[in-house]
Amino acid sequence: MLDLPTDIAADLAPLSWLLGVWEGPGFLDYTAGDTRFSGEFTHRVSFSHDGGDHVNYSADAWTTGPAGDRIPLVSEVGFWRLARPALDTDAGPALLPPRAAGPARRADDVEALRNAAGGFDIQAQIVHSDGVGELYLGQVKGPRVDLATDAVVRTAGAREYAAATRMYGLVEGDLLWAWDIAALGTELRSHASARLVRAP
Repeated sequence: MLDLPTDIAADLAPLSWLLGVWEGPGFLDYTAGDTRFSGEFTHRVSFSHDGGDHVNYSADAWTTGPAGDRIPLVSEVGFWRLARPALDTDAGPALLPPRAAGPARRADDVEALRNAAGGFDIQAQIVHSDGVGELYLGQVKGPRVDLATDAVVRTAGAREYAAATRMYGLVEGDLLWAWDIAALGTELRSHASARLVRAP
């Protein structure tokens, strides 16, 4: 059974089961050209909120070296939200304040966003420490999120990275996670997965 927080914006209710810090082991297996990358890693993911209508996302992954030292793989930060048109009561872009005052959104407002599949369309913006930025579109339906990139941008020094999908699901209280990528000249394929437990 999920304990849903009562101190969050109504728009966060469909994503509220993700809130918290999750950590655990994962496995990487990806072949690009003649090179196979494989091995275990540790993944730590945080989903939090600051009172707004979005979820703050951050994640770190690392392996352990022969001497027990921590070898970073990637860090990510981003924002997840329900997909909906901007309203005059929303702030932005940038530092611009809302154009109009109004009541807080309610559960009925969110329910009106439910899609034909019974879930809610979402968008996630994720930026990697290695110079890659992703815009994902997808849906949350119950305790499962499916995302696929709509756009990927890279800095001039970043390695080739063209597309990705991600899946997050709550199974027996653990967060299962899978990430498929198209990178280094390889088509979209399985890349990494993990089973994470909620940190105390």
